[in-house]
Amino acid sequence: MDAAPNIPSHPVIGVTMGDPGGIGPEIIVKALAKAPKDARYVVYASGGAMLAAAERASIEPDWWRLEAGSALRDVTKSHRVVLVDYDTPEDDWSRARPSATKAGGALSFRLVEDAIKDAAKPPGDAEHIDAIVTGPISKKAWDLAGRSRWAGHTELLASRLGAKRSAMMFAGPKLNVVLATVHLPLMDIRHVLTIGRVFDTIDLGREGMQRLGVARPRIAVCGLNPHAGEDGLLGDEETRLIEPAIGHAVRQGIDVSGPFPGDTIFNAALAGEYDLVVAMYHDQGLIPVKLLARDESVNVTLGLPTVRTSPDHGTAFDIAGADRADPGSMLASIEMAIRMCQSSPPTARGRSSGKLPETRPAQ
Repeated sequence: MDAAPNIPSHPVIGVTMGDPGGIGPEIIVKALAKAPKDARYVVYASGGAMLAAAERASIEPDWWRLEAGSALRDVTKSHRVVLVDYDTPEDDWSRARPSATKAGGALSFRLVEDAIKDAAKPPGDAEHIDAIVTGPISKKAWDLAGRSRWAGHTELLASRLGAKRSAMMFAGPKLNVVLATVHLPLMDIRHVLTIGRVFDTIDLGREGMQRLGVARPRIAVCGLNPHAGEDGLLGDEETRLIEPAIGHAVRQGIDVSGPFPGDTIFNAALAGEYDLVVAMYHDQGLIPVKLLARDESVNVTLGLPTVRTSPDHGTAFDIAGADRADPGSMLASIEMAIRMCQSSPPTARGRSSGKLPETRPAQ
């Protein structure tokens, strides 16, 4: 049976190496050795760093090398893995220092930028990729390289691809969590959290779970404050922001409830009562994810016009170059990107014709 329109039967997955001094080269080499054969891969990386990682892992390199800037043309159709090599005579990333550096930040940023450009090309273009899987970057290295405008991949992808709204979801075998706010100091959350922000996260989370095969996901929403505000005694964000967003989502036909205390709701999700938990801030959602399913969960950026996934961990400079990194989350990220490329995206549905309740962040 022919594939449905716009659903690639053999998607081309772009994989960016991440920071050259981190574990990105190692986990990509190991993951590609086990990655599904029903896809093709374009790896944006340092050829030297990838070769060094393959040698340490005793893995025979299985890729066709192209210099960065060379046209991909139809090479992805004849080779399972194409390595776009960014090495220059002045660079020797095979001996990259396992720490955040200006040069490493500049390279890892460029890799992502180029992958985004290829993802934005029309599907018929020979250089088009169907998804982006990103290796771990160092935010400090991006800052050293003058790229501090973007706190990370999620913000850069949303900006470059023109996403009006986006969210970070972590999907795993035990928990699925989506974040209302991401890379912000805790003290700044109260200035950006709004009814619209919470509603968008619920709505995008619903779409993300549908893309993963859950037709009508059951969604639980965390409160921001301890005990979900304790009826206003410990904060009013629950009644002022979160409850109105939940109410609006319910009126849109979404199966969502809350707000629940963040210290108890994950147990209910773990027991199977909910398919997805909406967390209000980064650590509220990621502590349980990384405690229960580290190296198994996948970071998915919702709201983009292309599929983007990444491992649930960072650069791990402390073990880089020692052949000790677990490729599990990278392999899961590749597999999920393929799965999402081969599934029909949910039917586009905008917000209600009615306006969201007016609100202002706390001053």
